[in-house]
Amino acid sequence: MLVLAFDTATAAVTVALYEWIPGEGAVPRGTAEAVDRRRHTELLTPSIAQVMAEAGAAPGDLSAIAVGVGPGPYTGLRVGLVTARAMGEALNVPVHGVCTLDIIAWATGRDEPFVVATDARRKEVYWARYDSARARATEPAVGPPSDVPEGLPVVGEGAALYPEVLGESGHEPLLPSAGALAELTVARLAGLKVPELLPPEPLYLRRPDAKEPGPRKKVTPA
Repeated sequence: MLVLAFDTATAAVTVALYEWIPGEGAVPRGTAEAVDRRRHTELLTPSIAQVMAEAGAAPGDLSAIAVGVGPGPYTGLRVGLVTARAMGEALNVPVHGVCTLDIIAWATGRDEPFVVATDARRKEVYWARYDSARARATEPAVGPPSDVPEGLPVVGEGAALYPEVLGESGHEPLLPSAGALAELTVARLAGLKVPELLPPEPLYLRRPDAKEPGPRKKVTPA
């Protein structure tokens, strides 16, 4: 089982190729990481090509594609989802979505309760509470940092942006990793009890800023 994974829901453009080997589990074959809030489109496709070349793999070797579905800003999130769906259709392989907060949670490896918070801009965070790295306890939400439950460690870039509210330390990892996304996806496909896979559709927690124009105002002749 060879899984290509990528996430563009945050400032990170992260790509990984993992293989499931019985007896060994999920084995990395290639990774690429970049942080650039403005160049998701320019960075994603070359990063995929780099990772595939690094592994000596061809697109036809893929068994599945995994993509982060957010929550996250619309523009970056759209780049990853459109790319994943297009590749899945062209290669006739399944495309699985994973909540980006779950990806960060998985990478922590924590066994105790905690919160993941990412940057939602507008002085807000996307967040969810977890019982452990493998189990999310609440649905993803968006709001001011003061909405995040008190008394729990908080990880993620959102936490690092508001240390006066969410605490001064323990924020790693700040951004999602495609390696964690690939591991989670491979584990789920192998039948292990881990966070669920989702359709490759964007997880939006806000209404779009753009609105359809209303009816034109009537002009009264002078």
